[in-house]
Amino acid sequence: HLNTTLKSVRFFYSGWSNILFAAFLTLFLVTCTGNLSILCLVILDQRLHTPMYFFLWNLALLDVLIATALIPKMLAVFLSHNTVSFAECFLQMYFVISFGLTEIFLVAAMAYDRYVAVVKPLHYNVIINLKTCITMAATVWILGFIIPLIPVALASYLPFCGSNKIMHCFCDYPAVISLACADVEEHAIGSLCLALTVIYVPFLFVLWTYFKIITSVLKLKTQESHKKAFSMCLSHVIIVLMYYISSAIVYIGLRIDSISYDGRIFIGGLNYFFTPMANPMIYSLRNKKIKAASLYDKRLEKKYVTYVQE
Repeated sequence: HLNTTLKSVRFFYSGWSNILFAAFLTLFLVTCTGNLSILCLVILDQRLHTPMYFFLWNLALLDVLIATALIPKMLAVFLSHNTVSFAECFLQMYFVISFGLTEIFLVAAMAYDRYVAVVKPLHYNVIINLKTCITMAATVWILGFIIPLIPVALASYLPFCGSNKIMHCFCDYPAVISLACADVEEHAIGSLCLALTVIYVPFLFVLWTYFKIITSVLKLKTQESHKKAFSMCLSHVIIVLMYYISSAIVYIGLRIDSISYDGRIFIGGLNYFFTPMANPMIYSLRNKKIKAASLYDKRLEKKYVTYVQE
């Protein structure tokens, strides 16, 4: 139920709709192509049926879902006078938050996988078995979808009777509740506290795992062992840094008054678009144990698809 007298939300774009349309369409195609390739390769090649690639498969799926929840609706908005119904707006808000939280928790789960692989290598197959992987993945997805339910549901009952213009590229929670013609301070504070908790608790866990990894690696005697251990974690470290640095850029950038509306739209989309697009490239190019593999199909006239495996 949406307690509102307004029927739609209007996005504010100041004359750059064609450029933004082309940019977002390109981002969507690149993101889906890269991540769908990883999804297919992990399924089809048994050498990739390992815990690390199981979590990578989930990450690629999330990246596709995030892009799908955001970009097609944005492209439709460009073609429909920049408007979207309130129901569609809140639905997009819920799924974007859910997929984003799930990805945060998944990154923490991947950090634990790397921690066990480096710190407890002899017990890795016992600790990170199939049952553990499925349990961790299920927990990550369930938490990601449950946590946003209450904030989004409460926001949907706010009275919206004033301006319906959003200075953002999608239905982001703070941008939408700011349209309410009621005091939203409690909603804003509550959502901020919840966001800080679900973002920084996993981040602190990731920091702890890498502290343990570094201290464990430094105890190794040979330089070759150091390189081998760090190479196992390099891709994951890059993704963690990229995610939190882009989040910081978005947080700071949206609070600079001199930035234009279209600049705010671009910065606001950075955290949601750049990371899903870059993840496949990072995991396919930044691996030390690279093995070329091929998929052979007689029906495709013996064409080969090569890809990389850590």
